[in-house]
Amino acid sequence: MAQDLPSLNALYAFEAAARLGSVSRAALELHVTHGAVSRQIRTLEEQLGVALFIKDGRGLKLTEAGIRLRDVSGETFTRLRQVCGEIRQREVDTPFVLGCPGSLLARWFIPRLDRLNGALPELRLQLSTSQGELDPRSPQVDATLLYAEPPWPADMRVFELARESIGPVISPRHPRFSTLSEAAPEALLQEALLHTTSRPQAWPQWLAAMDLQPADMRLGQGFEHLYYLLEAASAGLGVAIAPLQLVADDLAAGRLVAPWGFVQTEARLSLWVPERRNGQRAERLADWLRTALQTAS
Repeated sequence: MAQDLPSLNALYAFEAAARLGSVSRAALELHVTHGAVSRQIRTLEEQLGVALFIKDGRGLKLTEAGIRLRDVSGETFTRLRQVCGEIRQREVDTPFVLGCPGSLLARWFIPRLDRLNGALPELRLQLSTSQGELDPRSPQVDATLLYAEPPWPADMRVFELARESIGPVISPRHPRFSTLSEAAPEALLQEALLHTTSRPQAWPQWLAAMDLQPADMRLGQGFEHLYYLLEAASAGLGVAIAPLQLVADDLAAGRLVAPWGFVQTEARLSLWVPERRNGQRAERLADWLRTALQTAS
């Protein structure tokens, strides 16, 4: 039972003093004062009801009880240090598996992967995608990048990274680029709009924000994934809609243009981490991603 053990802080101070043969040296090792170590030892002696040290000239000498406790506590703390070190090393050696939507992985994450690995080499990052919907609770992943709307589930730690902004994009390769890129948003209602089955709400959300009627839109070619949608737009096959993060590099390079602007949605790009996971590496990753996303915007 817990009450059968004396104060662990007192045992820790005693073990250091007994091993080093000096309260002063124990204080240096533990980064505390001489008085703090002495008080912990007195507390331990009071809890055990026995003296552990006696004066020996100008120094201290272990009693028989002190010798017994020194041997046992020394072995115990040595083993604890070894096991804690092994656990830390296992954490360092184990890759950090990040679930990521394929479109975000291809269009935003991979172009920045070398910078991330250089900044956080201890992550040993391993990226994972899924043919279906990503499951942030999967035991095979340590964290998952998701676009989603709050509220957040109680069994997840959710690091919000960036507010989602969506908008239409068009390629200079589009046959009517010159005309369309100068037109008002209303002109898009006459277009067969490229769309994706994974984000059916994207066009209606944007049109409503432009005070246009989603019921008046006309959908053209559909794609299962955003990645293919944006490849089609880049090839000049039509006007697509996507989150800003997924087209930021295309806009910067001139492969796509966003003449009609972006609007914010209620969704956030967030890093989801199960509560059962050690979150230290996830926190470092979240900090890096947040900074990278802010720089891109």
